[in-house]
Amino acid sequence: MTVHFIGAGPGAPDLITLRGHDLIARCPVCLYAGSLVPAALLDHCPPDARIVNTAPLTLDEIIAIITEAHQMGQDVARLHSGDLSIWSAMGEQLRRLKAIGIPFSITPGVPSFAAAAAAIGAELTLPEIAQSLVLTRTPGRASSMPRGESLAAFATTGATLAIHLSVHNLAQVVRDLTPHYGGDCPVAVIWRASWPDQRIVRATLGTIVAAAADGPERTAIILVGPVLDSEDFAESSLYAPGYDRRFRPASADSIFIGKP
Repeated sequence: MTVHFIGAGPGAPDLITLRGHDLIARCPVCLYAGSLVPAALLDHCPPDARIVNTAPLTLDEIIAIITEAHQMGQDVARLHSGDLSIWSAMGEQLRRLKAIGIPFSITPGVPSFAAAAAAIGAELTLPEIAQSLVLTRTPGRASSMPRGESLAAFATTGATLAIHLSVHNLAQVVRDLTPHYGGDCPVAVIWRASWPDQRIVRATLGTIVAAAADGPERTAIILVGPVLDSEDFAESSLYAPGYDRRFRPASADSIFIGKP
């Protein structure tokens, strides 16, 4: 018996990996975060599968269901939205499973920030503009922020920011970032990226609060950084004609000639 933690993707039912799809299809028990995972993914479950929405459950109740399945020798598909490596609450479940000796596997999923970037047609790292992407959030009721992990601290780098779980704090986000990026810095707020009701608002730090005033207060990504509207950036050397590389030696004197 194995508990298969599966990244269910950002919302569109077809944005799930083949591995994730196949695991769902063969597990007799499926636990899913009903507030964020699209119900269409449950269509992949076996016809007689036990399907449980974990949104109203406590961690103890979730582990109790998994323990029961373990005792019956039933594999469990545990679906979380996006990718499991960030803000999935997977870590606390893994700690419990390790303590009681229940095996597990992890299948990554398409993260929400990637779906948000795709929705606005943007690459979040551009040569000489930004080569780093910071995934972060503001403090919330469920989780505080460790000392040093503030928006202002990240803003000093000039990196592109993908701010999760914070659209309800949009005004504070603007106050924290404006001194570092300037009021003209482009911003995009993407609600429910890849879902049928996806919504996008593009503005600047100086105008985004008003532009997004009538938007929902949850399930959104805030993208901030010059890359969002930059057209004046250098092209990558990777595809430049004179760039010497293993798969395209630039001359007969290339150090890569004869290398596999």
